[in-house]
Amino acid sequence: MATEPVIVVPDDFPSVFNGTPAHERCKKLGETRVFIERGADEEAELIRRIGNARYAINIRAHARFTEGVMAGCRKLEMISIWGTGTDNIDLDAAGRHGITVCNTPGVNAFAVAEHALALMLAIARKIPRIDREVRGGAWPREMLTQLLGKTLGVFGTGTIGRRVITLAKAIGMDVLAWSARGDAAGAAAAGARAAAKDEILRTADVISLHLRLGPETRGFLGRRELALLKPTAILINTGRGALIEREALLDALTQGKIAGAGLDVFHDEPIKPGDPIITLPSVVLSPHNAGQTPEVIRDGLLRAIENVENYVKGNPTDVVVAPVKTRR
Repeated sequence: MATEPVIVVPDDFPSVFNGTPAHERCKKLGETRVFIERGADEEAELIRRIGNARYAINIRAHARFTEGVMAGCRKLEMISIWGTGTDNIDLDAAGRHGITVCNTPGVNAFAVAEHALALMLAIARKIPRIDREVRGGAWPREMLTQLLGKTLGVFGTGTIGRRVITLAKAIGMDVLAWSARGDAAGAAAAGARAAAKDEILRTADVISLHLRLGPETRGFLGRRELALLKPTAILINTGRGALIEREALLDALTQGKIAGAGLDVFHDEPIKPGDPIITLPSVVLSPHNAGQTPEVIRDGLLRAIENVENYVKGNPTDVVVAPVKTRR
């Protein structure tokens, strides 16, 4: 009779975990099962994959740990997330069901910050379009945008946002910052000046979003906010697609109300064929891979396993939802 897995990785698609040092370390904790096939985005399938496991390692945000999943996985005690985002986890339901939730904040911060800067430069210097034109035999001589002396507006002053501030200051940008917590001291320590949301939107030449997605930040930038931006403004989003209202963004780009956008995150991932966003020449796209470096993957996966190890020892770390003494 097959042994029931103690640990399940239900959503390793595309696979980054299977066969890694983190996988080998995970096996030392108990029977481990890894699913590398797509399908964890279906609630019933996610429940089937988790089964009677006590611990789940969450790799991908398309696996949604809903109230139904938690109710259906009666032995589940802990969810360890590879990454910072928790918008795919019903945190309230986890608390009600006595399930501990941990994540790995900051592991990918420097990589994501570099990617945000790369998107800014790619749009300001029109690199993707110019590259295509040169390869096609053209020799474009149009004016480009210099970021030295321009103003960057950073929304969110966590580890990623602070690193973006540091990088922007290094290339000579002035930086305004907004924090949901009103962390003026944190912004100042990173080299930025704290400012109100609307002031940043009206003033900044580049906007970069580094907020967690939650009820209070969903649609953080809508029609009203985008209308405040300069027509020369560049918008960068490496946070979550739903931070910006989709139709408002499409309208702003198609009508030339802003100069361009660099997007690593989208409302639908992967982007569906025929999505109008892929037809816009003023947009630079990347497939939610800002943190995809060997160093980030290695360190983040090992930390996700370390969080399980610490939970088993009774000393949980990186806790988002605290454990309770009684299960359900």
